[in-house]
Amino acid sequence: MNFADFHFAEPRWLWLAAVAPVMLAWLHGRAAQKRREQLAQMASPQFVGQLTASHSPARRRGKEMLLLLGLIFAGLALARPQWGSVENGNAFVGEDIVFVLDCSLSMTTSDVLPNRMQRAKFALLDFVKRESHGRVGLVAFAGSAFLQCPLTFDAGAFEETLMSLDEKAIPIPGTDIGRALNEANRAMDKNARRKMVVLVTDGEDLEKSGIVAAKRLATNGVVVFTIGVGTPAGKEIQTLNAAGQMELLHDAKGELVRSQLDEKTLQEIAQATGGSYFPLGRLGDGLLQVKSAMHALDAASSARQSAKRGMDRFYVPLAVFVLLLAAEPLIGTRKRKISTT
Repeated sequence: MNFADFHFAEPRWLWLAAVAPVMLAWLHGRAAQKRREQLAQMASPQFVGQLTASHSPARRRGKEMLLLLGLIFAGLALARPQWGSVENGNAFVGEDIVFVLDCSLSMTTSDVLPNRMQRAKFALLDFVKRESHGRVGLVAFAGSAFLQCPLTFDAGAFEETLMSLDEKAIPIPGTDIGRALNEANRAMDKNARRKMVVLVTDGEDLEKSGIVAAKRLATNGVVVFTIGVGTPAGKEIQTLNAAGQMELLHDAKGELVRSQLDEKTLQEIAQATGGSYFPLGRLGDGLLQVKSAMHALDAASSARQSAKRGMDRFYVPLAVFVLLLAAEPLIGTRKRKISTT
């Protein structure tokens, strides 16, 4: 058996292998002392010797030793010993991705059908079902941002959360991309090798905080890929009035509000983190380009998981632990043959 690169994946559990047997040995010693004291109170030393003539101290110590060894091997199993190595093909397959979806009022614009938000939701759903093999999370934002779905392998939970979002999901109006990126960063695993964020929006950053936040996140290993939803020409925003009828939205000056795709801002956000910008497209092909860009990023950084990783061998000490635990009750504490004189 090749023991190359032997190490423990969870070394913090080694304390159990070191401390627990010592504690158990101390408890065994205390129990033996108490037994002797109780017997001494019950009868004379000669009578005690007759009562315990069939008892085998060696067998009892043997049983106790099996339990001590069992605790040692239990601690070793929990520490996950690894040796040898195995090749793992694709780095992207297991990557965590947090999707950040714009739920502001401008996403109801119908310059793409049925509207920007619905087009984005359908594309995200299709991408997760077909292309994602790691954990996915979801942040929704408008004037504020909230984590809607923590990182999970449960595609059904992600889908349910995604399809429930609309322009009313975030009660604070506006568009604050910087806040959304910060929320996505908090949702990521802090120990992740690289943190992937896919921002899906029309790019209208009313708070002008997206680029600043992206530069700050880049220092924390966050890579942001931006997906632009809508068209540069844009269209007027429609909204429900108090009578429940659709009407065009006007600003404070009474002028029609026209929402346009801001590709320049999205390009700058992506470039600040080493990511890329892609328009969503009518069929959601922008997300497929994101996948290709992630692969290219892995190749460029020489970070593909085709590198070797250790093979778990926890089952070896675990098997020994089970055998010791099963053997202990099979050993009695009486002598095989009692001599009589």
